[in-house]
Amino acid sequence: MIGRLNHVAIAVPDLEAAADQYRTALGANVGEPQDEPDHGVTVIFIELPNTKIELLYPLGEDSPINGFLEKNPSGGIHHVCYEVDDILAARDHLKESGARVLGSGEPKIGAHGKPVLFLHPKDFNGCLVELEQV
Repeated sequence: MIGRLNHVAIAVPDLEAAADQYRTALGANVGEPQDEPDHGVTVIFIELPNTKIELLYPLGEDSPINGFLEKNPSGGIHHVCYEVDDILAARDHLKESGARVLGSGEPKIGAHGKPVLFLHPKDFNGCLVELEQV
């Protein structure tokens, strides 16, 4: 059901410093910041030959990233994102197998302009999983 790894998301306490580190120390192709108000984050994508890194920074006081950074003040890996062909079929299959879909269970539009869902980390070995329809 899952396809390729779309990205690994890293929550960061300083978005510009993190982007600059990837740009200068690693020579990466770093995109521009993009606010995602529906998800409470500002993101920057770093393009790699085989996938992407998504830098996450809180957007507003209600951002889910605030709690993560309180527990992990230096930042850290927040989630992994896998591609799926049909997000509704994937959701239904996962629910039938006992996995918990976060939120209402209805896909939201993600940072790439495509439908996304998040799966409870307790159902996936402690890892928050994002599914993105391609």
